[in-house]
Amino acid sequence: MKNPNKDLERWLVRSGMSRKELARRVKSAAQTWGQPHITPDATTVRRWLAGDQPRPPVPEILADVLSAHFGYRVTTYDLGLGEGPAAERSLIYSSSFAVTVEAVTDLGRADVDRRNFLAAAPFAAVAAVGPSRDWLLNTLDQQPETGPRVRLEDVTAVRNMFGEFQKMDVLQGGGSGRLILAEYMNQHVYPLLRRTHTEEVRRALCEAAAEQTYLLGWMAYDNGEHGTAQRYLIQSLRLAEESTNAALGAHVLAGMADQATLLGNPEEGRRLAQAGRAGLGNGNSPACLADLWALEARALAKLGDKTAAAHAVTQSETAFSRVRPDMEPEWATFIDPAYLHGEHANTFRDIDDPANAAEHARQSIHHARRQRRARRGAMSQAALAVSHLQRRDLEAAHSAGLRTLSLSRRVRSSRCVEAVQDLQRRMQPYGTHRLVADFNERARELVAAA
Repeated sequence: MKNPNKDLERWLVRSGMSRKELARRVKSAAQTWGQPHITPDATTVRRWLAGDQPRPPVPEILADVLSAHFGYRVTTYDLGLGEGPAAERSLIYSSSFAVTVEAVTDLGRADVDRRNFLAAAPFAAVAAVGPSRDWLLNTLDQQPETGPRVRLEDVTAVRNMFGEFQKMDVLQGGGSGRLILAEYMNQHVYPLLRRTHTEEVRRALCEAAAEQTYLLGWMAYDNGEHGTAQRYLIQSLRLAEESTNAALGAHVLAGMADQATLLGNPEEGRRLAQAGRAGLGNGNSPACLADLWALEARALAKLGDKTAAAHAVTQSETAFSRVRPDMEPEWATFIDPAYLHGEHANTFRDIDDPANAAEHARQSIHHARRQRRARRGAMSQAALAVSHLQRRDLEAAHSAGLRTLSLSRRVRSSRCVEAVQDLQRRMQPYGTHRLVADFNERARELVAAA
């Protein structure tokens, strides 16, 4: 016996629509979806309320119809019609601005609700091919739905929050505060995208939303939730395209490149970094260009191309020498000596150049200590420790490893934990040496908690 769908019934009552009116709106929306064969009537709606499960894409169309009616996102989950395809939908770089808004809103709601399908969402190695290509090629001019007009003051309020959330990530790690940011986006930012705007306001709003959606992806990435991170980054890239800000789109591709290389796809990481540089062109963010070269260097090092990796590091340093902080966007503030020296240290570590790795690691540690950036300090201490191991200096590696542990305990970052685990693996050739045993014992609690 079927169970009546009380959730759908509650939403229908709240809407004030009759069954016939809901059926009419679903039929009209189905035309927009390119599904003219979907022609429900009042009897069809009655069966849905009685517990019949409509076939896809009807649940998603129902969600979009009610979202448009209420002025905020209603999901298939809210309507008692299952989780819906949000994990897959958010991997798609849609040509439709309206579909993009619904995809990123679904993703944000699922993230805050901590739904199982999203927690288990895998990283898709080839998912970035289409988005990076389309970002380079597409010029879109679609308009959002009608509704109360958004003002520049609304966008300014969104921008004012960005710096605070970015500071939280830099100082405390991605695992601290991400769900607070996701809830803020769900309640205050994504609903604005569904309203009407002047062209100036629309571009500014898409830019602000792209910045913060990127930050959500970066925080998820730093917390080891790579499937969720990838989905946020793809939708951020689409919003960046809508804003017509080339530097911001290139910045998002840098994040995607970093993730691809970290997860064992350095060829894809290299390609994404190159796409970012091509799209940036002669853009006005030398910091972003420096980052893209640094991440290309990381990918080249993983691919074993030592000469090209070292050249990319030089290109990154050249680009950074042109940076004027007061001329850079706020999202680029983290691209500084602490960050870049840390990335270069990892590049030289991976091409087995311990002298250069140690020099860059020490520079990064110096700047990170002055800024009280424990995450960056921890990862650069780990790179320094590896450079000592490459020169067979276990005692120095042990000391740097202990500093890595101390700093890692101050933040919530899976990357710090992974750096500790990498050190443990690299110490294995020393067998049961007392320093190895001591490091493993001290690391036990941190690794177990992760």
